[in-house]
Amino acid sequence: MTTYQLNSKNTQTWQQIRKPAEIAEARIIQAILDNSFPINSHLPGERELAEFLGVTRPTLRETLQRLERDGWVEIHQGKPTRVRDYWKEGCLGVLNTLARHPDHLPDNFIPDLLTVRLAMAPTYTAMAVENAPEALSKLLDKHHTIEENPIAFAQFDWHVHHDLSILSGNSVFVMILNGFKELYLHLAPFYFSIPAARGHSLHFYHDLSLAATKHDPNQARILTDMVMRESIIFWQQIKLT
Repeated sequence: MTTYQLNSKNTQTWQQIRKPAEIAEARIIQAILDNSFPINSHLPGERELAEFLGVTRPTLRETLQRLERDGWVEIHQGKPTRVRDYWKEGCLGVLNTLARHPDHLPDNFIPDLLTVRLAMAPTYTAMAVENAPEALSKLLDKHHTIEENPIAFAQFDWHVHHDLSILSGNSVFVMILNGFKELYLHLAPFYFSIPAARGHSLHFYHDLSLAATKHDPNQARILTDMVMRESIIFWQQIKLT
């Protein structure tokens, strides 16, 4: 038997080969988003759709099950597969997919997303300050070392909020945020491309660190609520420019 030694430097550039079900899934989603398969319409029959996608019928069934899981379609045995109203019936899987299709996002999508964060962030931040102020202070001290670019700020801000949810001690917050990770890291660099937005967040990290040092969860809640509201205004101003 021959053993092949792979050059680790070369393998870093390899891209994972997509499975047929993943390719078929992407094609159906694109057809839904570009209105080839409109909301509340029915997909073609299994045989026709499999031929159209160039996959086997078992692969198509796997694809449709994945789409149903994320809220794109509704499957009933013996009935046509319905395209769901993904804005009303979808789940976090839909959100993550939409992040890769910015041309299909409505104008109010980002403000709506920030409003959801506004509803959660003050609570999990206050709980983090109450439960683990020292660990939070140590985390926020790293804000002095953030590179001055949008991607670095987006990644740091994600880690701050993710760690805040963990330090809150409430695993539901963690799981909700995990569902938003891909979407957040895709969109946040647009926000942090504005220098004033980066400065705004630096002030937040500094002031939140002070609240943690004082073991003041109420101040952390008030501060986070204010900053989250201001970030919505920031984004709206960015969209107008």
